[in-house]
Amino acid sequence: MESTRRVALVVGGSRGIGRAIALRLARSGFDLWLTCRHASAEAEATVADVRRIGRVCELLVFDVSDHERARAVLSAQVEKSTPYAVVFNSGIARDGLMVWMSREEWRSVMSVNLDGFHTVMSVVLLPMLHQRAGRIVAITSLSGQVGQAGQVNYSASKAGLIGAVKALAREVGRKNILVNAVAPGVIETAMTEQLPREQILPLIPLRRYGTPDDVAAVVDFLCSEQAMYVHGQVIGVNGGMAT
Repeated sequence: MESTRRVALVVGGSRGIGRAIALRLARSGFDLWLTCRHASAEAEATVADVRRIGRVCELLVFDVSDHERARAVLSAQVEKSTPYAVVFNSGIARDGLMVWMSREEWRSVMSVNLDGFHTVMSVVLLPMLHQRAGRIVAITSLSGQVGQAGQVNYSASKAGLIGAVKALAREVGRKNILVNAVAPGVIETAMTEQLPREQILPLIPLRRYGTPDDVAAVVDFLCSEQAMYVHGQVIGVNGGMAT
């Protein structure tokens, strides 16, 4: 049975939504490859929690915007085995009005949120095609669906990720690789701590922020056998903020 264990690669899997996804997939029977930009106590704690569940877990440290370094680390892993599930959860925000946005603020967000998806896929996609089975899930955002003032760079990167998912789904579906996106709304993470809760809650029909586990549950479903005919979709996890 050990030889049939499936591996899930969670890019950006050390904390917040990524950590919740890793733990949920571990409970569903996946071994994990978790990536993070820097080694940290948070990352090590996530690895330890996955191992306590009884799964194998390896931590890969690289910046997804560093194309050469990321490819080198991922290629070494893929030489050992091919992941069955790939969850792309890397994302940063550099918010500000477009009229004042610097080139660096634009490029840094694009290089992680969108270019990083290409970097990961450039390593794992061909082995997955040879395997003729797999799941790819990209974590995008409500901002990529409807736009958000002060987040032109972030919204553009997440909208681009949605387009990439839809196009990739058309390319690889015949190889039994299902590709989907999950678009969270306002989720309780470090990225939303400074948001004005009293102004945002009235905009959410469920009258609460989402939790990382809310997102992880959908990702877990998309990586399961139950999602056999869900392909090329964008699933919103936003409490009803957008339909």
